[in-house]
Amino acid sequence: MREEQLVSPTEKTAALNDERQIWMFTQMMRIREFEERVKRTFEEHPGVIRGHTHLADGAEASIVGSLATLRDGDQLMATYRCHGYPITLGTSTNAMMAEIYGRRDGLCGGYGGSMHLADPERGFLGTSGIVGQGIPQATGVAFAAQVRKQDQVVLCFFGDGASKQGAFHESLNLASLWKLPIVYVMENNGYNVATQSEQEDANAAAGEPLSVKAKAYSMPGVTVDGTDPIAVYDAAGAAVDRARAGEGPTLIESKVYRLSAHGNLIAPPGVPLHYPEHEAITVFGNREEYEAALRGDPVPG
Repeated sequence: MREEQLVSPTEKTAALNDERQIWMFTQMMRIREFEERVKRTFEEHPGVIRGHTHLADGAEASIVGSLATLRDGDQLMATYRCHGYPITLGTSTNAMMAEIYGRRDGLCGGYGGSMHLADPERGFLGTSGIVGQGIPQATGVAFAAQVRKQDQVVLCFFGDGASKQGAFHESLNLASLWKLPIVYVMENNGYNVATQSEQEDANAAAGEPLSVKAKAYSMPGVTVDGTDPIAVYDAAGAAVDRARAGEGPTLIESKVYRLSAHGNLIAPPGVPLHYPEHEAITVFGNREEYEAALRGDPVPG
């Protein structure tokens, strides 16, 4: 076992020098700027982007804090809310934007669009528009990593809604049983499209952290403030170290708040695709909740 794998989370955090912290903040800003440009495109250039896009504004600290714990050769899979991960890994933003526009010089030749990005050379294995699909796929990747014995770790990102899919439970059971080198990062933004988590999650309705789901599969579960990149780095770093040491998976609930609506509105013919107001306002009439989230924005305006 390499010495750095034995470093405790607090020591790992202390080892984050100014340069590394500036890098983390810079990636957060790059993600926000990229997604703001995507959002503005619907207003400034109607019709250029076709289909759905989903933004992760508000989750930048969770994305960067998690990915900062990885090494070259590690791998990850994410949801269709996926722009921030390849940006952090160094994927060309020009190629990403071209892909969102459906251009042939896009990251995936224009075939995938916003919801189906992939950059395997950087360990970003892809995304899916199907809720929860990436969970068993990432678990399979972790099994392959275990077989290869190349000291790889896999990060699997998904939303809180995906934890109600059967594939979530099947995957965590196998990952724990086989001690696979994987970290499951549930980015809980409080909403499942237009439904609040408390309306469809038994744990949330009972006032429990969603990381309690880990207990059923005998693995560690931790809930972290997903708007704090250092706190996320701390939690993810401990989980990655554990996975790399052969001790099996961890479930992390990273609590964030997406600041845009679930996705752009697919409008009827003649009406440009656009982003409506957040569901907290349009569905629940709770502008105070949304404004409080803006005040806690991890990326200052």
